[in-house]
Amino acid sequence: MPETLHASVDRIRFHNPESGWTVLVALREDTREAVTIVGAFPEVQEGEPIVAVGEWRQDRKYGRQFNADSISIVMPTSEEGVERYLAAGHVKGIRAGLAKKLVARFGKDLLRVIDEEPNRLREVPGLGAKTLEKITGSWNEQRGVRNLLVFLAQHGLGGGRAFRIHKHYGDNAIAAIRENPYRLSHEVRGIGFKTADAIARGLGYDLSSPFRLLAGLRHVVESAREGGHCGIPEDDAIADTMKLLGVSEELVRLAIDSAMRMRVVVAEELAGRRVLFEPALHAAESRIAEKLIALSAEAPPWRDLDLEEAVANAEAHTAISLDRAQRDAIAVAMTSKAAVITGGPGVGKTTLVNALVAVLQSAELEVLLAAPTGRAAKRLAESTNMPAVTIHRLLEMSSDSGHFQRDEENPLECDVVIVDEASMVDVPLLDAVLRAMPREAAIVLVGDADQLPSIGPGQVLHDILASARVPSVRLTEIHRQAAGSDIIANAHRINRGEHPRFGMPGSASDMFLFKTAEPELAVRRVVELVTERIPRQFGLKSLRDVQVLAPMRNGTAGVNVLNRELQRALNPLERHQSRVERPNDVFFAPGDKVMQIENNYDKNVFNGDVGVLASVDVGKEMFTVDFGAELIVDYTFDEADQLTLAYATTIHKSQGSEYPAVVVVLMPQHSIMLRRNLLYTAVTRGRKLVVVVGDTSAVGTAVRTGHGGERWTRLEQCLRTAGRPPGRPTARSTTAR
Repeated sequence: MPETLHASVDRIRFHNPESGWTVLVALREDTREAVTIVGAFPEVQEGEPIVAVGEWRQDRKYGRQFNADSISIVMPTSEEGVERYLAAGHVKGIRAGLAKKLVARFGKDLLRVIDEEPNRLREVPGLGAKTLEKITGSWNEQRGVRNLLVFLAQHGLGGGRAFRIHKHYGDNAIAAIRENPYRLSHEVRGIGFKTADAIARGLGYDLSSPFRLLAGLRHVVESAREGGHCGIPEDDAIADTMKLLGVSEELVRLAIDSAMRMRVVVAEELAGRRVLFEPALHAAESRIAEKLIALSAEAPPWRDLDLEEAVANAEAHTAISLDRAQRDAIAVAMTSKAAVITGGPGVGKTTLVNALVAVLQSAELEVLLAAPTGRAAKRLAESTNMPAVTIHRLLEMSSDSGHFQRDEENPLECDVVIVDEASMVDVPLLDAVLRAMPREAAIVLVGDADQLPSIGPGQVLHDILASARVPSVRLTEIHRQAAGSDIIANAHRINRGEHPRFGMPGSASDMFLFKTAEPELAVRRVVELVTERIPRQFGLKSLRDVQVLAPMRNGTAGVNVLNRELQRALNPLERHQSRVERPNDVFFAPGDKVMQIENNYDKNVFNGDVGVLASVDVGKEMFTVDFGAELIVDYTFDEADQLTLAYATTIHKSQGSEYPAVVVVLMPQHSIMLRRNLLYTAVTRGRKLVVVVGDTSAVGTAVRTGHGGERWTRLEQCLRTAGRPPGRPTARSTTAR
């Protein structure tokens, strides 16, 4: 039987805004006992009175906890509750000391006095006119929020979401929600279709409401982003929407007609099918194509540069010796304001980029270097001895709004932008870069087109090359210094659809296979390799030099299990008194290898950055992570969801990074993910050593399956059909050997 618990929030130990999973300590209203409440529910604030509905359970590790199915925020009614609420800073002008004095004077009637008779607050000695003005102003500002909190609490929502909703709609929020609750799902950050649907059902909306049909269809089309698509075939969208909403095909088709009239979706024929696109992505792909075609047709600002002399000077200045293929590649890149350089490992892309930068600088051109991730930007900076930043930092993304401050109105200050690891760049990001470029500037995209595509929507590097409308060069010749590496040779074999050749144990090879078809045995073998064999035979450090990769996060040989077992072997939790708790019985402790999984510009750490947890202060609920290069970052416990254990990570997450050694787990259970570009990407992450642990059939499946996973995008088509200025070639594509 569910129990109702009246309490006030004392402190938040953990809250994940995506899943809603929360661990908090609250003080019971009846006994003042401190209790732990856990569950998935909206965010709450310290000091807020709450009503939790759920049941008591005895956790083996943490003892007695209240597992809440829902939490609602209420206004406090007791004197102590009112004092705690005001002392927490919810009303500007009232601190803990003043809250105590006000409660002593007005008791539990204080909130009514503030609301109806605010001038009576002057009865408290020392409370002046300016403080009263601040209090009443803050209270009036919150009036709409308070009413909204009560309204949303009836539907299981509260805390920060109420403030975001009020900020968007103002005091008309409740009226706006009653009129069309589904607008929340696309107008307010952090509220999805299912939440809006639950509110609507509580308000009595019918299953076939036009608002519901339109919002459900919109949700399905926008969800295609999660698979990297910019659109979704209409028949798939119809089936998915029928399943989501539980309505007929006829109603969904009516919703599609309505959505197209309202420009909520855009339809276009693609590969013989009618595809529905999110308008923002549809427009972004069009803008990218138009911009690249225009750039390809324009003469670059360095058109008077003596290229032969500039290349010779660059070689002399940088001690770089270019072969004929690389010289040809520079010539291609220098003849247009848009160019692409691609090629696999060991073919000299890094050398070519260094020489290109030197040539551009010899013409006194301002060059900006950027990459999609922090680790890729660091590698680019190290290889060129020039500053390089993430694309988000290049475009000066606002941490508050998430919008880029560099755009058409505030362009970058440069002559050339060079973007490395371009295979990782998605449609919105490339669109943002092109929109922020000055009118006279040029762009060079550098990347390996055979790697996995971006996690975000689109496959821009693939589509640009496939269109053959942008000048490009593909390097194919493996350079002498890389020719002796089995890693390099096997990467090219995999890319050609050939099975890799593994070295025998004890040989001088740098790539090996340990065969096993049992997931549990594979996990044990990985732990043995990381903790014993690789350090002993190759002199590499387990924590610093070896990275474990797997196709999937879940499963008996997935990243989560691998992280747990590697943590147990390398840094047992039993050693540590102080540790950081995360959901699902995951902990961080000093010495753990962790990865940042979102960009944090305030802390100067980025998605994919790997460090070691240095210290934990349980009293202050703080911990620090050492990311190397003298970068030590402080985190609060409630920021722990920005990090994950990093002894093992997904192959997708490893893009843009290189490691001295990688251990790749490939099992038959990963079959849904096994693709040629997945294996190719994993193998090319290792600089000195690659060890594959798993089943030979899984390796064969990956090699045979080809790239697969084609995405619904229209950039290639846009590039192919974009107008060609008469009398001018717009592109040249070269394969350099």
